[in-house]
Amino acid sequence: MKKINNKYKLRFTIPLLLLVTVGFWACKKSFLETTPYGRYGDAQLYNAKGIDALLVGAYGMLDGESQFKYGENWATPSTNWVYGDIASDDAYKGTDANDQPNMTAVEIYNWLPSNNYFYARWISIYDGIARANDVIKVLALTKEANPAEVSVEFEKNVTAEARFIRGWQHFEAKRMWGNIPYVDETATENPGNGAADVWAKIEADFQAAYDNLPGTQSQLGRVNKWAAGAYLAKAKLYQGDYSGALAIFNIVKAQGVTPKGDSYKLLDAYWQNFDPRYENGPESVFAIQFAAQGSQEGDGSRGYGLAFPYGGDFGCCGFLQPSQNLVNAYKTDANGLPLLNTFNDVDVKSDEGVKSADPYTIGTENMDPRVDWSVGRRSVPFWDWGPHPGQNWIRDQGYAGPYSPKKHIYSSADENGFNGTGWNNVTAKNYGAMRYADMLLMMAECEVEVGSLDVARGYVNEVRLRAGKEESKVVGSPAKYLIKTYDAAWTDKAVARQAVRFERRLELAMEGHRFFDLVRYDQNPATPTEAETTLNAFITKEKEKRTYLKAANTFAAKNKVYPIPERAIVLSNGKITQNTGY
Repeated sequence: MKKINNKYKLRFTIPLLLLVTVGFWACKKSFLETTPYGRYGDAQLYNAKGIDALLVGAYGMLDGESQFKYGENWATPSTNWVYGDIASDDAYKGTDANDQPNMTAVEIYNWLPSNNYFYARWISIYDGIARANDVIKVLALTKEANPAEVSVEFEKNVTAEARFIRGWQHFEAKRMWGNIPYVDETATENPGNGAADVWAKIEADFQAAYDNLPGTQSQLGRVNKWAAGAYLAKAKLYQGDYSGALAIFNIVKAQGVTPKGDSYKLLDAYWQNFDPRYENGPESVFAIQFAAQGSQEGDGSRGYGLAFPYGGDFGCCGFLQPSQNLVNAYKTDANGLPLLNTFNDVDVKSDEGVKSADPYTIGTENMDPRVDWSVGRRSVPFWDWGPHPGQNWIRDQGYAGPYSPKKHIYSSADENGFNGTGWNNVTAKNYGAMRYADMLLMMAECEVEVGSLDVARGYVNEVRLRAGKEESKVVGSPAKYLIKTYDAAWTDKAVARQAVRFERRLELAMEGHRFFDLVRYDQNPATPTEAETTLNAFITKEKEKRTYLKAANTFAAKNKVYPIPERAIVLSNGKITQNTGY
């Protein structure tokens, strides 16, 4: 487990951008070793150390965990467990019927612009954008007032890092709300939304970072050239530019290195992606860094504070419960392959309704072993806490099912130094915003669309081979694991596309991607209603199990983007307009 003792705070007064009052509170990132000080405009800032302190403050908002306390941190984190997981077919809100009704509204597609969750996320993103812009502005002021402090190389690197952060934050906003304002360092007032070139500006930021960043950085946590290139490719993928995305992905795959200088490759075991001992290793394309001191509020990631098993060793709070649909997706056939079309016909056996003190035998279905690293289920070892006890770790099985989240949960060996229990649970695990398996599967998607079906099959098989290794299985699990590769050539483009998308779900479940992937698939002319079809089928079936979902709205075309927060619109004096349908 990572620990850090210093507490770094930056406070400045800056102009209003998008009506977000910005207080700079830098995260405890691994590469900052001194405490910066001063106010915007103070001479202390006009030097390399002051500029770097501002840059660290901008990095500090990549996690999305706003210090404004407008809404709690679980409404804002860049892990997107509310907006990417609970809004999808991967997870239920969890806990019980009365807890966090604003989160329930997200889950059941009752999306109102007045929901404070949306405004909290908006603030956290545009705070991050403002911080990145201030780095660029102070850099220019310093170059003018104190040019000896700004070497050509320093200016190049700092600008590139700040532009990556700005592009990354705008990318998050773009996939949340679609019609967003783009704000750069020249803005003096709210620019409003409705601009047609936001994607082009996001790409320009990533391109500038890609062109100017070094291949390796001396400090963990700082973005390098290859992460910037991967995000440039991802931005193109989101727009349906498969050939353009693929060209960049291929360069990154062939030449890129991780924060530690390793060539990209899959880790030996799937679970290593979620163990702090393997962070920033060969599968890390870009990770948001976390650390925990234990006694200091804000250390580590508080964004998952509600999303721990209920009761037992963790105390609280039982949110983010994996869905039965997700667990069913991990079933395999006699050949060890996914049941692409029939996975949800019959449920995997669970302990719902069975008391922890009563005997229970796990099902005998063939399962992909990744299920038991993505989902905590009864009888299967839960990290090093012992076998998951079932009902004793679930707040209300009848409400949200029998499963617990697992990937972000810390082990008992890491418990010392974490901040308490209950909603104060903190994890120091990095968030792998993009890992190499994610990139391989995006590449496979591109290869399908450009017609190279067997190249795509190779990438999918690379991911499945790792998942099937003995070391990827949960030691001591009573489950029956069977996973194999696709050995027959892919000749049908539609089937290949389905297989790649299904693999993304299996590999990346509960990592905040699923909702945005489903919506992104709709920009493909071959599957223009993928999100609507998938999510409405999910709700229809789940109403039979989770009665509260009977109140769910039909997922409609408007739901492919979230509503622009009402308060942002009001405070913009009409410059920001609402998305269609809200």
